[in-house]
Amino acid sequence: MLETVISYLNTVDPVWIYVILFFFAFIENIFPPSPSDVVVIVGASLIGSTVMSFAPVVILTSVASALGFMLMYLVGKYLGEHILRRGRIKFISPEMIWKSDRWFSRYGYALIIANRFLPGTRSVISFFSGLTELRPARTFICAAVSAFLWNILIIYFGITIGNNVALIDQYLSTYRYIILASTGVALCIVIFRHLSRRRKNTRSSG
Repeated sequence: MLETVISYLNTVDPVWIYVILFFFAFIENIFPPSPSDVVVIVGASLIGSTVMSFAPVVILTSVASALGFMLMYLVGKYLGEHILRRGRIKFISPEMIWKSDRWFSRYGYALIIANRFLPGTRSVISFFSGLTELRPARTFICAAVSAFLWNILIIYFGITIGNNVALIDQYLSTYRYIILASTGVALCIVIFRHLSRRRKNTRSSG
């Protein structure tokens, strides 16, 4: 499958490849299951065989990723109040929100810089950055720096492996497993804490 995709992309105008890379880099924060990193790696594998260059790919994907991060930041800033702070999601308690506010107030910008290296948490970090109302300009810069550092690594990886389809397939599978495992663990922790808190409250009231 990927071999066919790579062969096809070699015949496409590089402008459209840049558009595809921008789209997937942008959407990764909005739709976490999107295999954006793998798409970037596949695109990077074309550097050398097409007129595409390393620097434009890194800059384009980094800016797109930072913009996607800021979109979720705005969702958290303007909708988080109505969704979370007003108790619309029952298993997220006010105490958990207070702890997240405290955590992001202390370490928010560091988390943003690290977010690209934390699979499965990117949209969560961007959302809570907005909910905590971190400074927009500084948030964008940190998100761009994080994306820039990460994209340098994966684009270099894509150039190195070239058209090694088997290795790309292996990376794709690993990526999916990490996303699923991270999401599953996070959900289990949240549900467990919620159930434990309910039991304690039930015993106290009893």
